[in-house]
Amino acid sequence: MNSLKKIALIDDDSTFVFLTKRMIKQANISTHIDEFNDGLQALNFLIANQNNEEVLPDVIFLDLSMPVMDGWEFLEEYTVVEPGIRKRIILYIVSSSISPHDIERSRNFSVVSDFIIKPLNKERFIQIMGDLS
Repeated sequence: MNSLKKIALIDDDSTFVFLTKRMIKQANISTHIDEFNDGLQALNFLIANQNNEEVLPDVIFLDLSMPVMDGWEFLEEYTVVEPGIRKRIILYIVSSSISPHDIERSRNFSVVSDFIIKPLNKERFIQIMGDLS
């Protein structure tokens, strides 16, 4: 089993969160998962802990369609605060959108590693976690 990896799931879809957590458990990778229902909750957490590498996630899985602050708004704000965060965080958009416009738009954000169309499958998750090592 690998060392503990910290994951932030930013998604208001409780079914996706449940299934993703189940898939992560089946992948047998030691993880700690922080869940956020909207981008603002996650952004506030990241800002409050920007100097605390122990609690910051290694990976963020970000949905685009959420209330309060959607994924695009989160990315705009995160891009501003990211240079002050003491830990390098890998960020993936995980969305049900298959729009080429959304995929292309995501490429305008240097903080986005990739655009994954839901669901996030076990093989892709294992690959992402392996890339962190």
